[in-house]
Amino acid sequence: HLVAVATSERQLTVYDLRNFAQPLTQRESPLKYQTRCVSVFPDLQGYALGSVEGRVALEYFDDDATVAEGDATKKKRSYAFKCHRGKVDDQTLIYPVNAIAFHPTYGTFATGGCDGAVNLWDGANKKRITHLRQFPTSIAALDFNHDGSLLAVAASYTYEEGEKEYVCLLVLVC
Repeated sequence: HLVAVATSERQLTVYDLRNFAQPLTQRESPLKYQTRCVSVFPDLQGYALGSVEGRVALEYFDDDATVAEGDATKKKRSYAFKCHRGKVDDQTLIYPVNAIAFHPTYGTFATGGCDGAVNLWDGANKKRITHLRQFPTSIAALDFNHDGSLLAVAASYTYEEGEKEYVCLLVLVC
């Protein structure tokens, strides 16, 4: 019953859909640059953020309490990692992360970026599971169905380089 709202100014607000009177939490993004997408974990323990800098951050709600308590036995679980990058000659190309979707059962998640790539991740073990497919243009959105047996992917130019002629639009269900 949670919804997370991220702004271009790196602010994040989480609301309980049953009570909009007060936000549950308000935070600044741990990522340095503009947020492109946000998705709440299926178990409602936190959320994932994707940014224009080709990074994903996994943030847990209880990390604030853990740090405040000063409990040395509990480590902060939140972390960020680089993704959606490529190399051309000696240059590293960094692509925005446009979409994050969690599998409803396993807690794994998919990311889609302006590089046209869809990757599956195991956040608990901090590993990429697989690269699903390379699309001819940016991934605009993606999501799993209710039981996680299908992943819908929308590929479309997302204006990362400004106005362009219509290139390609593709919706695929894997």
